[in-house]
Amino acid sequence: MASFQPSSRSRGSQKASGRKNENNRIYANPLPVVFLEESDRPPPAIWQKALGLLGVHPLTHVLNPHCEGFFDAATRSVWVTDMRHAMILWQRGFFGKGDLSRSEPSWLARQINARKQARTGLTSEEVTAKRRAERKQFKLDRARAMAAAAAEAEAKFAEEGRIISTMYAEDGTRIIPSAATWKPSQPVEGSTQVSPSDAEGKDDDDEDDEDVPIENVEHLQLTLPEAFFLLWNLDCLSVLDPETGNALTLGQIWCAFQNAHVPSPSLSPGLTPPEHKRFDNPFLVNYVAYHHYRSLGWVVKNGIKFCVDYLLYKRGPVFAHAEFAIVLCPVYEDPADQESSPFKLHNTTPFSWSWLSTLNRVNAQVQKTLILSYVTIPARSRVSDDVLGSPACFNHYSVREVVVRRFIPARMRD
Repeated sequence: MASFQPSSRSRGSQKASGRKNENNRIYANPLPVVFLEESDRPPPAIWQKALGLLGVHPLTHVLNPHCEGFFDAATRSVWVTDMRHAMILWQRGFFGKGDLSRSEPSWLARQINARKQARTGLTSEEVTAKRRAERKQFKLDRARAMAAAAAEAEAKFAEEGRIISTMYAEDGTRIIPSAATWKPSQPVEGSTQVSPSDAEGKDDDDEDDEDVPIENVEHLQLTLPEAFFLLWNLDCLSVLDPETGNALTLGQIWCAFQNAHVPSPSLSPGLTPPEHKRFDNPFLVNYVAYHHYRSLGWVVKNGIKFCVDYLLYKRGPVFAHAEFAIVLCPVYEDPADQESSPFKLHNTTPFSWSWLSTLNRVNAQVQKTLILSYVTIPARSRVSDDVLGSPACFNHYSVREVVVRRFIPARMRD
């Protein structure tokens, strides 16, 4: 009986399934705060057993990581330098990004791969760089083949007066390379290649380098809305003063995050209340939208790559691409507040049709639905500025969404 040999497609599906299961295990928790199930709880203490005998059951056990980060006024962000805390915030909700990486803090892994000249286990940045280099090399090879085939066809026509194919040779082989079957004939530019002679002379140096540990100089960078969501809603983040190293109170953080958007010659965080309390402070407007979508269960990430403010992921970047692209459109309840405002907020004036069409087409090409999110800024004549002394002021904001879709007559007749 012939033995069954699994096809390459089935092996690929098994590999993808294994990677999906691994991601489900690593990113199982949607938030840094974890509520332990009955089987995962630690053994009850004596006082908990005593309460159980009296019919009083203890509350649900909550696992809070209590992460720490330093406030940086120059970059308007919070730096989480402890990589243990950084990975907790990334793997439990995809908060922040590595300052030396595209998303997940992977600088140390890339350095280790570069040192070992690894061929497998590449990080996402290395995979993207390799794919772009190969695509560039394919275009160069294809251009050379097309030029050579055209020159040969012209020579045959001039000598023999007959027309030959510029796509296939006389024996039926393909002249112009195809993207599906092309393989690099030479090392792709940007990839690390070491000749045998160089390798012999560098063996001792490589062994010495491997003995020296690589210091991880990367940190997780949280935006101000992300940091405030973690410390105010989840109470799992402490923001430290970069000068003293002491933990800031909620009132000091509330003032510092607003002062970060006020022009100041000093780079030290302003811990005193802002001189001019405004409902249109950029931190407040951005946080209202961030909190709105995070509280609805979406993973909210920066969308500057697609000319928008935020991207909404159903589970996270490692599972699927973002489904929605959010453009914040602040709307003043009182036009007089806009005229007297020291802040120049984006998108407060109507879009031009050309810009809106461009923005919509960019996101439609990457399978994202464009949403205009209108954040209504309360009027100072209606709400007192004293409300801005605490996060209770968020109750006076409102968010409305408008979905924008491209109309394609050939596809939407039905």
